[in-house]
Amino acid sequence: MEKKYQVFVSSTYTDLLEERQEIMHALLELDCIPAGMELFPASNEDQWSLIRGVIDDCDYYIVIIGGRYGSLGAEGISYTEMEYRYALETGKPVIAFLHKDPESIPKKNTEKTPDGQEKLEAFKLLVQQKMCKYWTTPQELGSVVSRSLINLQRKFPGIGWIRGNVISSSEANVEILKLKKEIETLQNKLSEVRTKAPDGSEKFAQGDTEIELNYLLKYGNYRPEAKSYNKKFRNR
Repeated sequence: MEKKYQVFVSSTYTDLLEERQEIMHALLELDCIPAGMELFPASNEDQWSLIRGVIDDCDYYIVIIGGRYGSLGAEGISYTEMEYRYALETGKPVIAFLHKDPESIPKKNTEKTPDGQEKLEAFKLLVQQKMCKYWTTPQELGSVVSRSLINLQRKFPGIGWIRGNVISSSEANVEILKLKKEIETLQNKLSEVRTKAPDGSEKFAQGDTEIELNYLLKYGNYRPEAKSYNKKFRNR
């Protein structure tokens, strides 16, 4: 059954517009569903909550790193790095694409402050601990992304999306029958639990087993004839 895989594309934005377009085209040619900041709908949700939800719905995650670290979140970490860390935490198959020659990146697309440069280098070291590829031009990036994603799908098959009208009525009936059988099995187990004696109760008295009780009759504080009586009962 044909599936379409959803891929989250993470990167800084304005400095990598052309690169992101190449990636989107590459994903569409692979019949994948791209998901990224330029495709997010207007929403009243908290931005980070929305991003997490989109990543959760994706089968794969890719990050592109050029010469900028990106805008920072409340904790002083860029949204790009936050997205990458979240994808790792949730077990998404990830690939990072790093610029092969950072020195050739136009100055306007690089970090200006020492703090930004330091955070960018630390982020690069982080992603290089996992699967990563390198690129120099937007066109090369699109090609590298295509080949890498095909290999990733082979190693880590995703859940994917299937059109509702693709599932035939016969397949739907099979699934319904399976569910009915599971329900019937569970109902039988529940009925058995309700009617069967608890485990260990077989040691209790059954049928005509005799039980002997010893007791003492008292009459207030007056005990002239207090005696011990033995009485036998039958358990019916």
